[in-house]
Formats: sequence, structure tokens, C-alpha cells
Amino acid sequence: MTRSVQALAYSRPSVLESSQAGQLLGLETAGGLTPRGAEPHPRFFAGFLASPRIAARGLLAVADVASARYYQRTLPSSLDPVVTGNGDRLRFESFSGCCGVYAPLDVLQDGLDGAETGHGTTNVDVNNPLREALSRIEGDDPLHLRVGPEEMAVTTSAGPVVEKKVPLPDRWLRGFAEAQVVSAGFDLRAELSAPDAVRFLRALPRSSGNASRGAQWVVPAGKNLRPTTRPVAGAVCLPGPERLVTLQRVLRHATALRVYGPVADGAAAASAWEVVLPGMRLTLTLSPDASRGFSGEGGVLEALATDDAAADAELVSVLLAWEPRIEPADLAEQSGLSVERVRAALTRLGTAGRVGYDLADAAYFHRELPYDADRAERHNPRLVAARHLAGSGAVALDGELAAVASGDHRYQVREKDGVLSCTCQWWADYRGRRGPCKHALAVRMVRRDAPVAGGVR
Repeated sequence: MTRSVQALAYSRPSVLESSQAGQLLGLETAGGLTPRGAEPHPRFFAGFLASPRIAARGLLAVADVASARYYQRTLPSSLDPVVTGNGDRLRFESFSGCCGVYAPLDVLQDGLDGAETGHGTTNVDVNNPLREALSRIEGDDPLHLRVGPEEMAVTTSAGPVVEKKVPLPDRWLRGFAEAQVVSAGFDLRAELSAPDAVRFLRALPRSSGNASRGAQWVVPAGKNLRPTTRPVAGAVCLPGPERLVTLQRVLRHATALRVYGPVADGAAAASAWEVVLPGMRLTLTLSPDASRGFSGEGGVLEALATDDAAADAELVSVLLAWEPRIEPADLAEQSGLSVERVRAALTRLGTAGRVGYDLADAAYFHRELPYDADRAERHNPRLVAARHLAGSGAVALDGELAAVASGDHRYQVREKDGVLSCTCQWWADYRGRRGPCKHALAVRMVRRDAPVAGGVR
């Protein structure tokens, strides 16, 4: 598995400290992007948290996911959470080491006591002493939050005094992107009141070993959710319920639980579980199985396979302005592209970490993840293999049919109503639920006359 080392440099550790004005939570930032360009330590916020105790537990939940592996557990490794200032909110995001759980905490305007929020994206330092300090916050005494250095802070010529180096696998990057694409296909399936949410979540298993395998299902029943043995109409997949244990940190402060997912088709599927909090939202998005990370879902491959999508994404990217909600219709009007092409461009931008998806708003938002996520596209195994097939003359078109020579085998790819099917084992196993196989993707490239760079089989 291809990986690199991500170096995060901070001017000092994040800390919770007391002063004459009360407690101050100083979250230090690493390098990131803002409307002014790249900055070594951007500053996004300085003001009070409306609900300090709840915000502290929400941050701890995001940090929990960043350091967790819910499958084949090994020594934990953590990439510090990402924070984005979107003008009206702060978004803290993390992704589990096993690539199966995505955790955003949105601190909304009502949770920030009216202070103005800046724009940009970076990592924030969440160290062990800070975690211990946050876990001790019990009251609701005023808590001042600073995201980024103090205005008069001076960076010495010696450079940063805190540096973290963590492995950053391509699989992790692809998973982060795929989680956004999968979420964009979800709808709200159920909403529970606070007491019902607490009863439901507290009844879930809390395994201390590897998360259990196999899909489980729940179905709305009045004001509650009840388990069901099969995906009946209206059912939502609950894959690896042990992975929701992190929500326990904020459960007693919940005002509602919202459940999102796709239409049940009988197969295991991803789902999202959003705890609504005063001025905040904490969401856990689960991959279709604890043993199956988001990185192999293939939802972005169609958008990566064409030259048009690359050009469209470049055009759309210059129109983004750190909006908390991206309206495809507005971008279509500004760019002259169709709404369909704008959506494909947004999907492609998601693979580079340049947009995320907000389930509660049912809209994309602009952010720029602070690492080279473009390589998730360059090293995507199916995409690389498809480019090799298309570029080596292995694809022969014949109307709605195409023949693809791959190794010692020859596969038939058929197109019907814009959907490609294949005679390979991948298609037989997944029927398109995890994106196109490399043969169908190669046919798509050839039919659209996409450029095909050399690659490896």
C-alpha cells in the first residue's frame, strides 16, 4: 500500500489554560489554505463557546475517531483533526485509521456566541494533555476558544517547536474522498427525539474486540427504531453498530438523532448517524462493513475517467469561495456548464479534498484539505489499470458491446441506459454497488476519447 509521511508543524502545543478572564482553549493550527493563500498557522476564530462542556466532548469524539481502528486493531496512529472556517461555522473532521468511519463536528453560529469566523482549512493539534484537560470540563463557565495563533504571536526564526509525523496511506486519502461521495446519495430516513435516541444508542453493543461482521438493519417504528433481520422497505443498514460507541461522549446532551442512508436494495450499505446538540452537530458515517473501508467503494471513478471532468473541476474550483453551502445551480450559471457537469466536477474536487458534503444541509461545502490528496487519484488501482487497458489497445468497441482483453481473459462490457455491465468477477460480486470495474472504466474512457496515460496493470 502506497503511503507517505505527513509532517504537521505547530508553533506550540494546543492547551486549555486559566487566565484572569477565565478559561482559554487554544487550538494551534498547522499549515493550511485561506483566501489569502497558504499560511503556516492560519487563524480562524477567537470568541466564546456557547456550550463549553458539550463542545469539549464533541472535540474529544472527533479525536477518538482520528486515533481509532475499528477493524484489525493495531497500535493507534492519528492524523490531527481538520478544521475549516466557513464564515458561519467551524467544521472539525476526522477519519479513522481503518478507513471505515468519518466523523465531522459542526459548531454552528449559535454555538459560537456570535463571534465572526474566518475562512480556510488546516489541521489542529489535539495532544494527550489537551484531551485529559477537555475531559475534565464539567461546568458551563465561560470558555474562550482561539483557533490559530494569538494576533501578536511571533514565530521565531528557529521555526516550529512542535512537529508531528504520521503515515498517510493512499487508501486513507481515497476513503476520505469516497465518504463524501457516498454521503451525497443519502436521504434522511428517521429522526428520534432525545429520550428515544438515548435508549436506542445505549442498547447497542459495545464490543472491546474487532467489530462484528455482517450487515444489521433497523426500521423506523413510530418514534423509535427497531431491529429487523432483513432490509424491508424503509430499512436503514447499521453496519458494525459498535462503531457508534463514540457518540456516547455527547449522548446526554443530545436533542435529537437523525439517521441518513440510501434506499435499501438488499445489500449492505453505508449510513450516517447525526446527534443534534445545542449549537452543534456530531455525525458518524459508517462504511458498509467494519471490515470494508470507504477506499474501495469506487463512487468517484466515473468522475475521474474523463478529461472533461478535469477541465470542469478546474473551472469550478476558481469559483469557490469557502461557502458553507455550495449551490450547483449557481455554479452552473457562473461557469456556463450544465448542473450535471457541475455535480461531476464537485465529485472530482472531492477526490482532492477540496469539497465536503454536509448531510444536514444536503449540500457540498468548500474546504481545502491540508495534504496532497490529488495522489489518491493518481494511484487509484482501478483507475490506473483502466488507463493501461484503454491506452494499450485492449478495448474493441462494437455498438453497445465492447470486448476488453485483460491478461489471459477476454471480457464483454455492455452499455444499457448509460450503465455499463461486465462479465468479470468484480461485476458478478458487486453489480456496480462499488463503482465500475476496470474493464467498464476502460470502455468509458475509450468511448469518451479520454486521454490515457501509461500505467501499470
